[in-house]
Parts: sequence; structure tokens; C-alpha cells
Amino acid sequence: MISSTFAATAYDHARHAVAPADGLPQGVTTAASDFARVMEQVDIAATGAMTGKADTHELVQSIAQAEIALETVVAIRDKVVEAYQEILRMPV
Repeated sequence: MISSTFAATAYDHARHAVAPADGLPQGVTTAASDFARVMEQVDIAATGAMTGKADTHELVQSIAQAEIALETVVAIRDKVVEAYQEILRMPV
């Protein structure tokens, strides 16, 4: 029987061996920060519209941009899940 300490050590060594060299690719990091920025702009526009400090047109425009950004993120997520499921279906 394999001890849990041995298994944990083996997992730790294997995890470092397959990890990307520089963490996440630059494109993923940039895309995530862009998405967060768009969502933050929607929040600011919504707060401004509720308090009467922002134009309604600005709110509608920021909501449209957020919808496009969210649809893009969902499409990317779906492709990643699809690729992962394809990998799982591969014979070993």
C-alpha cells in the first residue's frame, strides 16, 4: 500500500514538472483583466444612472459592451470544456 506522504510528494513533483514555465499565457491574463475592466465600467455606469450622475445612454452602451464580453467569455469557456471532454474520451 502506498503511504499518503509518498503520494503527496509524488504529486508535488509531478505538478511542478507539467506546470507552464511562466504561469498563465499573457493573452489569458490580458483577457481576464479586460473582462474585469468592462464589468467595472458597467457597475460605475449603473451606479451613476441610479444616482442621476450619469447619462442613460452611457449605461445602455456599457451594458451592451458587457453583454458582448460575457458572451465571449462563455464561448471560450465552452470551447475549453469541450476540449477537456475530448481529452477525457481519448483511449489510454
